[in-house]
Amino acid sequence: MREDADSQDELITAMRARELGRKSVVVGDRVALVGDTTGAPGALARIVRISERTSVLRRTADDDDTTPEGRLERVVVANADQLVIVSALADPPPRTGFIDRCLVAAYDAGIEPLLCLTKADLAGPAQVLDYYAELDLPYVLVQPESDLAELREHLADRISVMVGHSGVGKSTLVNRLVPDALRATGVVSAIGKGRHTSTSAVALRLPRVKKKGDPGWIVDTPGIRSFGLAHVSADSLLHGFPDLVEGTVDCPPNCGHTTADANCALDAWVAAGKADPRRLASYRRLLSSRAGDLDPRDHIE
Repeated sequence: MREDADSQDELITAMRARELGRKSVVVGDRVALVGDTTGAPGALARIVRISERTSVLRRTADDDDTTPEGRLERVVVANADQLVIVSALADPPPRTGFIDRCLVAAYDAGIEPLLCLTKADLAGPAQVLDYYAELDLPYVLVQPESDLAELREHLADRISVMVGHSGVGKSTLVNRLVPDALRATGVVSAIGKGRHTSTSAVALRLPRVKKKGDPGWIVDTPGIRSFGLAHVSADSLLHGFPDLVEGTVDCPPNCGHTTADANCALDAWVAAGKADPRRLASYRRLLSSRAGDLDPRDHIE
């Protein structure tokens, strides 16, 4: 995105200038261009400056930072305001472990989350919404032929990055929001696994449906199997579970909040009905995964 582009619609082909060295340019970066910026066929501009990023959404392939996969951070998108977590209510069923990971990554990056529940014609949202009842997590429901006005309201005047497992209908949703996007779509297999259709992250300007206001941008990302959190500190990991934070006040010093910490106050907090026990179990699975104890419920093969 050009630094001076408020409503820039033309496509400009540009290459990174040599003086930027090894500094990488990622989707969402605001850049300064020199050279031919007309967008005419054969025109080529140069990227000479990358503006300071307001937010960076990252993930790793592994939770354990002692492994090569855990040490390798991947920037998903820069300068996003909102993380839209796309999850199907059926076919495939919702995976709250994955949603929890995305929430941790969003809170760590300072990005607001939005839960987008697709295939609402196949199942109701009660079970998922009950799981997140204490978080006041904003959400929208989407059916194949439903009006997307509510979702567009959430996307307006923002840069939103959309993530989700393969098969949840993310690419179909993107094509409905941006008909010219032509993102590839696939089908879900008989065992509930989706086929990867999007192969690269791409920023798309939403079409204007109102005379006034910025319709916003969406960044469509490839379907992913897991969202590694090795780059997130243990303290920040807890803040991805705001319904549990207050329960740690009575924990002893240096409490790790795991099942091995006999005096961890989170057990009493949950027993008193102040948080869903499934949320504590999910938090502790993430802690165990960071220690190298992988849980198959957090990963899709």
